[in-house]
Amino acid sequence: MTGAAMRAVRVFAFNDRSKVAVCDLPTPTPQPGEVLVEVKAAPVNYVDLVTMRGEYQFKPELPYTPGKGPVGVVAAVGPDVDRVTIGDRVLAMAEYGGYAEYCLAPAAQTYRLPDEVGFFDAADMSLAYDTAWMALIDRARLQAGDRVLVLGATGAVGRAAVQLARALGAGQVVVGVSSADRFPELRRLGADDYVEVAGDRLRDTIRDRVLEVTGGHGADVVVDMLGGDVFDGAVRAVAWRGRLVVVGFATGRIPTLKMNYPLLKNIEISGLQISDYRKRLPERLDECFTNVFELAKRGALTFQPAEAFPLDEWHRGLEALESRSARGRVLLVP
Repeated sequence: MTGAAMRAVRVFAFNDRSKVAVCDLPTPTPQPGEVLVEVKAAPVNYVDLVTMRGEYQFKPELPYTPGKGPVGVVAAVGPDVDRVTIGDRVLAMAEYGGYAEYCLAPAAQTYRLPDEVGFFDAADMSLAYDTAWMALIDRARLQAGDRVLVLGATGAVGRAAVQLARALGAGQVVVGVSSADRFPELRRLGADDYVEVAGDRLRDTIRDRVLEVTGGHGADVVVDMLGGDVFDGAVRAVAWRGRLVVVGFATGRIPTLKMNYPLLKNIEISGLQISDYRKRLPERLDECFTNVFELAKRGALTFQPAEAFPLDEWHRGLEALESRSARGRVLLVP
């Protein structure tokens, strides 16, 4: 089977979608430490858009096939691989290659799926639940009873963070939304209250609202996917000895911080780049997915409906994510 032709999305130039096409390629053969996955679904991630524009901190060598974290069935394994076997249903946290019929992934970053988790639900997990878990548990050291503020809560990582915070013992979950009409969907996932993160004077309004809904306490944990003016307000809303985790800058501006804030309030500001964990601490990711899969098996997590596009319609999938018109996790299905 390896060596036969497969179809894959190929990027031949950055920031030019006219230079992206579905091509026929030889199906790769897994080398030692690798797994070949027959892809059943690949999530379309914001980081895929940034990488295709050439704006991500790590640039792949051109041409390349985008797509992080596909799900599928193990089709072949390298000669030394015993972590998974042919026929296993898996989530494969490959850095690239998911927008294809077959994808190579490191065996150490391939996770066998429980029977209770279907392919589309697993694709919803991909790059969202691992990022949220690491932000809450590893970086922020979530404690039972903590008041948690999730900024960018309607996105994939945000939705995951809301549910994981609730399932893992947070005392209160507050979400940042662009408008109040986005709150009901997050309340169903476990959110208790909201703060609006659109408008003027966010430096003051976010702080004031968080203090209001937490009874003056502030947020013990902040998970921030937005950056910009939202970060400026959120850092003022952190409670004494609180922890703010920077996950991204979806608003576009990378904020700066006067370091008297951490000093005077004894707070911590840290960052999370999930790919490094897969390379440097794979055992921590094993712990993460074991925990997330167990919560899924218990029915403690609610996954988004899929908005699936055929591989040939990759451009529609990107546009649905980019325009924020999708009302579910955008997937490509070979």
